[in-house]
Amino acid sequence: MDFELTEEQRAFAQTARDFALAELAPHAAEWDAEGIFPKDAIAKAGELGFCGLYAPEAAGGLALPRLDATLVFEEMAAVDPSTTAFITIHNMATWMLGTWALPAVRDHWGPLLTTGQKLASYCLTEPGAGSDAASLKTRAELVGNEYVINGAKAFISGAGSTDVLVLMARTGDAQSGASGISAFVVPADTPGISYGKKEQKMGWNSQPTRTISFDNVRIPANHLLGQEGEGFKIAMKGLDGGRINIATCSVGAAQGALAQAQQYMQDRKQFGKSIASFQALQFKLADMATELVAARQMVRLAASKLDAGARDATTYCAMAKRFATDAGFNVVNEALQLHGGYGYIREYPLERLLRDARVHQILEGTNEIMRVIIARRMLDGDAPEVIR
Repeated sequence: MDFELTEEQRAFAQTARDFALAELAPHAAEWDAEGIFPKDAIAKAGELGFCGLYAPEAAGGLALPRLDATLVFEEMAAVDPSTTAFITIHNMATWMLGTWALPAVRDHWGPLLTTGQKLASYCLTEPGAGSDAASLKTRAELVGNEYVINGAKAFISGAGSTDVLVLMARTGDAQSGASGISAFVVPADTPGISYGKKEQKMGWNSQPTRTISFDNVRIPANHLLGQEGEGFKIAMKGLDGGRINIATCSVGAAQGALAQAQQYMQDRKQFGKSIASFQALQFKLADMATELVAARQMVRLAASKLDAGARDATTYCAMAKRFATDAGFNVVNEALQLHGGYGYIREYPLERLLRDARVHQILEGTNEIMRVIIARRMLDGDAPEVIR
């Protein structure tokens, strides 16, 4: 078992770090304060391949392993978790389209999305279907050679500012559950689509969040992803990677916060000496570093399991998401505490990192749902041996 990165992986991570420092770091605070969606910066990320990291080559993507993608996302999230998190969602939606769309749809949208010229939103959650995603009510009915869509989605990242929606809708009857859900590619400006107000959020302010309503929205039948009834399976496959992505954003935020805390401890003086000389604060920094490394290794293990197509990849993704988002938030919170009052003001990035990292414990499946997924697997007879 080799925990070291290859030279190629290190070079890719360095490219991401350079991009983050040049294009994200100088503007992240302004984007947060002003609620600016930085489409130009995202397009520059696309020029480097960061908008199609693991999308298939047939769609214009780099087809990288999920492990390699975590290296890029972590470097960007260390300075701007909000913008990076949107880029991860765009990557997930782009991968789904590139993997399951028919060639005509894939060939049109794939190159536009993987280069960042156009952006995608992932539309699963509904006002009445959050953790219980299989109960969604948005409907898509086949009428001739078109699907007619009616319903609503909630908490959609990028909604109103993106160009295409990867949408889950019910094609089976009301009692069909998960097996009655299908996935679709829906151009975001299709007649009948309307967008709600921009939500005022605690964090993630560099990406808009809105509800989306569908009123007799018509799309060609060839915009179906996969086959009818496969939508929930496609959505869950997307979320395995999405959970790794969001966990990685927490690791990145924690890395950025740890670096800020270490420098502040060296610079700040109290009682006539650097606060780095106080053992209580040294121990706090030691625990933060230990939790960060543990979270990073958990995420990379889960990514490796997903890359290998391991039987229990979903369980490991849930474990990584639960652990890394909790640990990452704790590290950022401790870093803010080390800064004292300075951590609470916007002159320092800690309060922004904290606000951005908090939602990671909620989305892509709450951490309570992650525990449900893990517990169900652990109650199987062979589970204790499998995870050894």
